[in-house]
Formats: sequence, structure tokens, C-alpha cells
Amino acid sequence: MSVLSRDALEGSPLADLHLIASELGLDGFRRLRKADLVDAILVKAGVDDAPAADAGDDAPSEDDAPKRRTRARGGRSRRTRDADSDEESGDDAVDAKAEDKADEVKSDDAEERPARTRSRGGRGRNGRTSEDAPVERERRGRGRASAATDDDAPAERRGRGRASEEDAGPEKIVSGTIEVLANGSGFLRVSPPEPSDDDVYVSAAQIRRCELVGGDVVAGPVRAPRRSERYPSLVRVDTINEQSADEVSEGTPFDALPATFPTERFELGDADATLKAIEWLTPIGRGSRAVISGAARSGKTEALRRLGVALNAIEGLEVTVVLAGVRPEEIGEWTAAGLEPVQSLSLGASTDAQTSAVERAVDGAKRVAARGGNAVVLVDGLDGVQQQAARRALAAARNIVDGGSLTVVATASAPLGGETAVIALDVALTSTGRLPALDLVASGTVRPELLVGDAGAAAIAQARADALA
Repeated sequence: MSVLSRDALEGSPLADLHLIASELGLDGFRRLRKADLVDAILVKAGVDDAPAADAGDDAPSEDDAPKRRTRARGGRSRRTRDADSDEESGDDAVDAKAEDKADEVKSDDAEERPARTRSRGGRGRNGRTSEDAPVERERRGRGRASAATDDDAPAERRGRGRASEEDAGPEKIVSGTIEVLANGSGFLRVSPPEPSDDDVYVSAAQIRRCELVGGDVVAGPVRAPRRSERYPSLVRVDTINEQSADEVSEGTPFDALPATFPTERFELGDADATLKAIEWLTPIGRGSRAVISGAARSGKTEALRRLGVALNAIEGLEVTVVLAGVRPEEIGEWTAAGLEPVQSLSLGASTDAQTSAVERAVDGAKRVAARGGNAVVLVDGLDGVQQQAARRALAAARNIVDGGSLTVVATASAPLGGETAVIALDVALTSTGRLPALDLVASGTVRPELLVGDAGAAAIAQARADALA
């Protein structure tokens, strides 16, 4: 190895200094800064490069080297060799005081923590002596106590929450009139018919479970609105129309209620030619299951809308309109006629959406009929509804013995089967403007004498015979 000099080392890259230190067997050289590493290499190599002629002082001894390294690691910048030689005596005094202070601290620590000053040979696997065990057990005990306190905190808070609820006093009971929304949920209107901030929200599940319908007077306890809620919510239904909710819900299921053929005809009292033909030639009544059938552009939607306007004018009827898969332009015409649909779906709606809309409307009408009311559901149309669901919707119509009635009138390209009345329209008559466009041969009512009497039934039969002639 060539002779080492301070100038050569200071001008060398750090990588070369590491290589030299490794060859010299210098320990911990990678942790040293460059200036300290140069000093360590020179000391290790035994090179006396102290510039005695320049500085006028002796070269630093090996005992001084560790002191300089210690000061460098403490974060002090390295002074030049000349400055160090000028202040060496002052630094030695400071170092002596520091060492004395360190010895005092070590002595105090030894008295306070005797276990930590023992040799490492007496420590266990975790670096703790046997005398540390009681301290560790105490610490673990405090940790378990703290954990137990943390675990008890939620229970304590729950207890305080229950206590505050109990202190709140008895439940607030609210009574109002139910208004059912299109999505199945509803509101308890405390000042019907106008909505107010004091109205109570009623979930769709409660409405289905208690078979609530629009207009029912319901009473029950409420809870205050929670976060992100605007209205208070009904906790449970206690009474329905001043009767116990349990007694009302224990009634006979709608599908099990006895039914009979319609016996009360709807008196439409309209001068419209199509409506007059329907009223006398294919009569429908409370509880009828009717389909207005015909090809496209035969006027099914127009006939249903005119029939709906006439039925809506009859007192005591609750008319519900469902538009399932109609032309978008026709939706506004229903509203303009004074019939607000509970669901309006254009022909682009999916089969599932159309089916769901029809089923919700029929379910609501069932509850009206089960309570003794008279409900009418108008559906335009059934072609986009699942076939089995369409048949269920028609099958729901019935005249309940000693009770209410549910009438279903729907449009379809062809009868589904099981109708009590079929109103067939002729596209040829409609397209040429010859009204009424009723196809008397394809139309008909089951047991018409119950609605128009024997004379009326005979007149219907004669009209059909004349149409065939």
C-alpha cells in the first residue's frame, strides 16, 4: 500500500476511503463522515501527518481521536486542524466537565435502576432481568385494567343512552291520515290533505304488513328524526280507523274472501258514442275483470282514458291509473284529463319494471276492497307485463260478498282468459272514423243480466245478431 497522506485522503472519493478502511480492518467506518473517516484511517495506519511546522503544536495523540469522533457524531461541525490546535485546551476542559456530568448521571441511574446496570449475561431472551418481572407484571396489569375500562366504555355509553331514553318520558303518540306514495312508502298527514313539517314517515314494510291504504286514519308512537332524516318515523301502528291494528290484520286474506259476479253496473252517463256502447252492449260493474282488446291503432288507450274519466266522476270509487309501456306522448294526455297516474312507464321500460308497477297498484287496491271500499285499477297496458303477473292482476278483480269490490280494466292486444267482460275494438272502424268502433261479435259480458236485467241482455243478443247479418 502506498504511503497515506491527509491531502491524498481528503481528495479521494468516499468509496475509495471505504475501501482503504476495509483493508485496514477499521470497524464502523461506514457510519463516519468523510472528515472523521480520514482521521480514523490515519490513526489506524499510524501515519503522523501533523503539520508541526505549520501549526506549531504536537500531533494529536490516539487518545484525542475518539474525542473528536464523539463530537462529530453529536452534530458539531469539524473545525480545521489549525482551529482545533488553537482551542484544544478549551475543548479538553469542556470534555472533562461533560465526562464528569455523564459519570454523575450514570451513578444516579445506577442507584435508581440497579437492574439495568447489571451485566447482559443475566438478561433473559427479551433483554429483561428477573428483577424486571414484577415491574412488567404491574405494567401488564395496568394495561389489562385500561383495556377493561375501554371495553366498558361503550356499554356505559349505551347504558347512559338507555337511561336518557327512559328519562325522556312516555312515547309520543301521533294520529293522522295515511297517504301512500308510488314507491310503497307513505306519510301520516297530521293536517290532511296538506303536507306539513309535522307529518310522520311510514315505511313501505309497515304499510304492507298492516295493509294500509290511502285515507286510513292511523295512530301510533313516533321517534324523532335521526341523522340525515327530515321527518319523524312511525314506530308501530296501534290503531287503524280507531280499531286495533292486531284485529284488523287478523282479518281474512283478500284472496280468500268470497266473491260473486258483478251485480251493480257502472252508470257512465256520457254522451260519447264509445262509452255508450260499452255501458249498454258490453256492460261492466263493480268487481268486473275487463280487457279492452284490439290491434295496434284500434283506439284501446283512448277508450280506456275516456272510460277512466267517466269512472273518476262516480262518487265512492277510488280510481288508480298505471301506465305500463305506453307511448311517451300519451303520458301527458292522462294528466291533462284529470287522471294522475301512480306510475308512468314508457314502452322502453323493462318487463320487470312494468310488472312491478302493476303489482303495486293492484296490491293497494286490494287493501281498499278488503276494508269495504270500491277500487278501480286502470292498466295501459298488459302486453309488456309478464304473462303470469298479468293474469294475477286480472284475477285480483272481484265483487266481495257483503264487502267492497275491486275492478280491473286493462288494455291488451288480445284477451288473456278469465275476463268477465271483453271490449274488442275494430281497427278498420277506428281508422275510418266510424264510431263506436266496437266489434260486437268479439265483445261480450259474462252474465250480463245481472247488470242490465233480462231485457237488456236480450237487447245485447239482438245487436250481435244484427252485426252478423
